[in-house]
Amino acid sequence: MKSFSSAHGYDPVPPARKGWDWLPTLLPYLFEFRWRVIVALLCLVGAKLASVGMPFLLKHQVDTLNQLPAGGVPAGEWWLWFPLGLLLAYGLARLMSVLFGELRDLVFGRVSERAMRRMALRVFRHLHSLSLAFHLDRQTGALQRDIERGVQGISFLLRFIIFSILPTVLELLLVIGLLLFNYPPVFALITALAVVVYVAYSFRMTEWRTQYVREANRMDSTTHARALDSLLNYETVKYFNAEPREAQLYDDSLAEWEQARQKNRYTLFGLNAGQALIISVAMLSMLMFAAWYVVQGTMTIGDFTLVNAFMFQLFLPLNFLGFVYRELKASMANIERMFELLDEQSAVKDEGTAAFNLKGGEVTFRQVSFSYRDDYQVLDQLDLTIPAGKTLAVVGGSGAGKSTLTRLLFRFYDPAAGEILIDGQPIDQLPQAVLRASLGMVPQDTVLFNDTLKNNLLYARPDASDEELQQVITMAHLDSLVQRHTDGWHIVVGERGLKLSGGEKQRIAIARMLLKRPAIMLFDEATSSLDSHTERGIMDAIRQVSKGHTTLIIAHRLSTVVDADEIAVMDGGRIVERGSHVRLLSQQGRYAALWQAQQHQHQHQHQQQPDSGDVMADDIQAGDGNVE
Repeated sequence: MKSFSSAHGYDPVPPARKGWDWLPTLLPYLFEFRWRVIVALLCLVGAKLASVGMPFLLKHQVDTLNQLPAGGVPAGEWWLWFPLGLLLAYGLARLMSVLFGELRDLVFGRVSERAMRRMALRVFRHLHSLSLAFHLDRQTGALQRDIERGVQGISFLLRFIIFSILPTVLELLLVIGLLLFNYPPVFALITALAVVVYVAYSFRMTEWRTQYVREANRMDSTTHARALDSLLNYETVKYFNAEPREAQLYDDSLAEWEQARQKNRYTLFGLNAGQALIISVAMLSMLMFAAWYVVQGTMTIGDFTLVNAFMFQLFLPLNFLGFVYRELKASMANIERMFELLDEQSAVKDEGTAAFNLKGGEVTFRQVSFSYRDDYQVLDQLDLTIPAGKTLAVVGGSGAGKSTLTRLLFRFYDPAAGEILIDGQPIDQLPQAVLRASLGMVPQDTVLFNDTLKNNLLYARPDASDEELQQVITMAHLDSLVQRHTDGWHIVVGERGLKLSGGEKQRIAIARMLLKRPAIMLFDEATSSLDSHTERGIMDAIRQVSKGHTTLIIAHRLSTVVDADEIAVMDGGRIVERGSHVRLLSQQGRYAALWQAQQHQHQHQHQQQPDSGDVMADDIQAGDGNVE
């Protein structure tokens, strides 16, 4: 099967467009299965020819039966008058009309399903290519609903543009031509006029009510996002007895959705009523003229039946066409929202093409400035070098910019000024996938997939052996977690890992990073949720595995980094002190003050609660709450 990756030279969807201009976007999907489309179109034509032929067969049946003798046919001659051939032809035409329609749907189903698959994959990949800033500003629930409706809209458009609009137009042309050729022009004129008025009214009304469709969709996404956000934060809701508050917020969203749907329903009533009036007037006019010509003797009862059958056969799909156009506009509104997502550009461009010549893994921040918002500078012309194969710990108060270093190194953001280099190579010249393959991260807040413990670990390296898994489980002190569950490492950790404690989640994150064994290791508060005993074991494991690797450890608890090759103290977006633990203490500067404060707090808490563990620097050095 052909790969869906654009890297393999196949990306069937051109840049996103809006309105009717994006319809050419669908063409590549049709060309991919061109023979299926051709067969489906032939089935479509066959079904319509059979459908148009049925009224003529019905006309001849009626005329034949109408010519029977007044007293009926003689008993022995009934077979001479019985229209067997016409009845069989009529039944065959009806059967062919249905069979061709079913065969058309069967053949074309692969095309629409593949289109849904292509588009869903394209949007999914695009969302993963966007920067962290985009995802921090989005509600995941609303985003998911936009994608679902957009993908379904693609399928609807492919099916109904080809199999509802085109067939109806074809049938209209055939019927008008046949009426004009076989009967007085008034019938073709009424049909054409009714179609023009019907289409114009439907277009005008549908364009007007599309605004209400968009509003209903927007409120549907908002309501879905509200519910998902509340359920994902189930524990927080319980902590603050906020169930009534959440229910009220959800009901408020539902009320706005209900109001939007009500406006949508009122406009739909106006559209349907107008369409029904146009069709009724046209059918009544046609039948009155047909009856008049029968009375005048210029048309037969069969002709009257044919006109009546044509009207039902024509205006029923035309009425359905009104429904299709309404749904078409609704689908277009859905697709526009999805195309807006495709129009989103990542703030961090992945345009690097340079080959990565990784040697020792030296990391350099050179005159780097960065801010998340205009009124607060997180990093201010920061200069920092992590020597190859060495361990550097970065400490400081909350809001000093420590965690920002890891986000910039992973290129979740790009600095406003300055550059970041690995072994002398600017990281913005490297492909992001190559860059991130050389980095390993243990984040401060570990979020796991709702899967087994084993699969969460294998996320780092899917081809890892069971022996390698067991090794990192032991190194991360996860043996007790595996052993106390009958399922072992097949235990399901729950959504976002909620079935586990904070310390267990951090140990899984550490084990996952250890399994990756990257050239450069990053630890952002990797032991903040661990007790003192486990923390010492984990730090021993980190020191062991990080030997020979360039390692950046971000910490609040200074006791965890005393053995680092160097310690850098950050304040105000800059490095204010740097050196070994002993050297920094001897300088009696900011690091020494933090150390003394933590030791004092630790002794105080130890007297109150002997096994309380180390205290975090945040408890002493309160920051302003800005994102690090």
